[in-house]
Amino acid sequence: MPKFFLNKRLIILLVSIMVLVALIGFSLKERSELTWMEKFAKDTVVFMQSIVHKPAQLVAGFFENVNDLRRTYEENKQLKAHLEQYVLLQSEVESLKKENERLRELLDKKESLRDFVAIQATVIGRNPDRWEETLIVNKGSQHGVKKDMAVITPQGLIGKVRSVSPFSATVQLLSANDRQNRISAFVQGDENVFGLIEGYDEEREALLLKRLPYDAKINKGQRVFTSGLGGIFPKGLFIGEVEEVVADEYGLTQIAYIKPAANFYDIDDVMIVKRKIEMSQEEEGQ
Repeated sequence: MPKFFLNKRLIILLVSIMVLVALIGFSLKERSELTWMEKFAKDTVVFMQSIVHKPAQLVAGFFENVNDLRRTYEENKQLKAHLEQYVLLQSEVESLKKENERLRELLDKKESLRDFVAIQATVIGRNPDRWEETLIVNKGSQHGVKKDMAVITPQGLIGKVRSVSPFSATVQLLSANDRQNRISAFVQGDENVFGLIEGYDEEREALLLKRLPYDAKINKGQRVFTSGLGGIFPKGLFIGEVEEVVADEYGLTQIAYIKPAANFYDIDDVMIVKRKIEMSQEEEGQ
């Protein structure tokens, strides 16, 4: 027997190749049915695919959800940043709106001042120890400010200039505890009733209008203005409204409690006013 046929491994290899070629050729033919071997192989492959597909799908879905969460987080972060910017912008708009309203009120008040000129100023300081008495504004003698000039807000009179430096001035409020802080005023009515603003009642937060005639009929809610008779303040600056009228300790005159029109605690912008008659006298003297 030749040595070629004695090599069993070579024979098995050749037989396997022949069988494989035969199967391939057989499978390439057009057939309506598959052999049991093909069916077995196909089912095995489908089964293995189904086993591998589900975990692979779960893993792919997991990573896709992670990516979605990351994108959602980044979008949420950006939206939050935009929201914070919007809130800040809205706050700035509100602040500018209030400031604009304040300045418009000051402008309207300035246009209505016929008997005196006005110098607009901004509050730049306030002494914490004397909060109810003084404040500092950013206009001084270089801007035409002088001692004893009246100081107002759009709501009404708040005080007078106590001292002046070149670029700032100290304003004494009507609420200051100073006996020399007197203002000639009148209660507006069919017949005006004249008196003097002297003092401030801290408990009632009211100005004291003293030396009113004992027989004068004054009612709650009547408005009080500067009379201009003191020689310092112009006439017609609004001070406040009457809250109550009582007799003085001797019964010879009456005292009226006046609720101030202006808020002495919240002051940002003011106007310092000067009588035109004083200005015309200065011009004549020059």
